[in-house]
Amino acid sequence: MIYKVIAKPEFKKFIDALVKENLSFGPRQVDTDPNGQPIYQFKEVSSVTDIAFDYTTTYSSAKHFLIPFRENLSHFSYTDGDWEQEITYDVKPLVLIGLRPCDISAINILDSVLLNGHFPSPYYLARRKNTFIIGMDHLPLPDCFCKSLNHHTVTGGFNLFCSDIGESYYLSINSSKAYNYLKEFEVKDPTYDDDCKLIERRKLIKQSFKTDVEVTGLPSFLDIEFDSPIWTKWGDKCLNCGTCAMVCPTCYCYNMEDRPDVDLQGSSRQKQLYSCNLVDFAEVAGGHNFRPKNGDRLKYRYYHHYLGFAENANQPICVGCNRCGRACLAGINPKDVINDLRMEKESCMICVSESPDKT
Repeated sequence: MIYKVIAKPEFKKFIDALVKENLSFGPRQVDTDPNGQPIYQFKEVSSVTDIAFDYTTTYSSAKHFLIPFRENLSHFSYTDGDWEQEITYDVKPLVLIGLRPCDISAINILDSVLLNGHFPSPYYLARRKNTFIIGMDHLPLPDCFCKSLNHHTVTGGFNLFCSDIGESYYLSINSSKAYNYLKEFEVKDPTYDDDCKLIERRKLIKQSFKTDVEVTGLPSFLDIEFDSPIWTKWGDKCLNCGTCAMVCPTCYCYNMEDRPDVDLQGSSRQKQLYSCNLVDFAEVAGGHNFRPKNGDRLKYRYYHHYLGFAENANQPICVGCNRCGRACLAGINPKDVINDLRMEKESCMICVSESPDKT
């Protein structure tokens, strides 16, 4: 890692030159919520003036640049009783600007599954290797709890990371490509004062979190609470809409479809992001559904996020951004569900009678 400092006006010149030469996406305001607060999304930008550097968070994450909602895996052509399959991994290089630490952590988690897992995805690899990521720190929203999961800072997964230290940005340069880009602009080595400002900035971010989720021992008591009525309580609220998975930066469950062409001379095999909360997610041939109840489906989503599955080395995949809690039409919030489970476990421990004395 190489560290440099760049003045904010010079940084904007750098970004402006970068986006004018590359396909680039950054945070832009697209609407306002019922309370009049701005809603941001990653949209294509062609100038530095298009980018909202002071944005809070985007409604959905940058995951969809690496895992599209729907993508063609292959195309089949049928002629004279034979068939041919066409597979391509070509993607356009792109630049993502302004990713928050938790979103970069989410990409690192996806990397561990889709690049470093037992079955790496060549489609994900092509997009990941052609994506230039610029991260930026920020003060948390009141309902963010990424500090509880230690995802409020990040040390890898980006090409360039910018920390706001007042009149300048403290740059963490993590790739030769980023270093070469910056050669054309005025940067300097950080001074002692710059280092102190960076430390103070990180302290401020850490102290600004208003939401804390107690996750100590969470995997173990999730196992203990496997049959808890809490799952029925929150499952009864769930609308099975899948919104939580769509806005989540780490959900990667998918469905596969073969879609014949209209002229029946070919077909496409398509992969589509899916959600384990949808009614038919665990349905198999013959109509049997392994998770017919709302509570069962909600439970397995929480198990995947906070206990982990074998394919992600039994590591939790939630980064604490709380996009799912904000987007949920039924008001299901991870903090509330986890607190309910913890309270139930602790009340059970309190109510257990003492063991009798040995005789």
